[in-house]
Amino acid sequence: MEELEALAAEIGERLKDRGETISVAESSSGGLISAALLSVPGASKYFLGGAVVYTAKARVLLMDLPREAVEGMRSASEPYALLLARTARERFGATWGISETGAAGPTGNPYGDAAGHTCVAISGPVEAAITIETGETDRAGNMRAFAAAAMEMLKRALA
Repeated sequence: MEELEALAAEIGERLKDRGETISVAESSSGGLISAALLSVPGASKYFLGGAVVYTAKARVLLMDLPREAVEGMRSASEPYALLLARTARERFGATWGISETGAAGPTGNPYGDAAGHTCVAISGPVEAAITIETGETDRAGNMRAFAAAAMEMLKRALA
């Protein structure tokens, strides 16, 4: 968690300096992105909220994404990650939305993705989505790697 907290401290300072805010929608990282961002003193100046969108029911209840909005879209895909990031940003009125969706392990997901597969995205003044493949089955390790990848993407966008 130390690596995540160090990343979060850099991100938090940049967000505070710029007067910008962030919201989070994460899945397989299980809240680690939010936890890291909130570990920084003064997080209330930039962190508006977040959700662990782990199931289809959570997608509807927490993100208000109807089935039609995701029809034909795999949940562990770049388009879905970008939709989550945009929705988080819009719902909270944040400058930035960040998301993660994948398969932490030790097995893959029902869509055929192996453990260690995730897609992360940011939405704001810059939008981007990437796919990460750790090649590992270690659930906790993958969760940390997924959160780190999402936060690294945001850190680069804030540079």
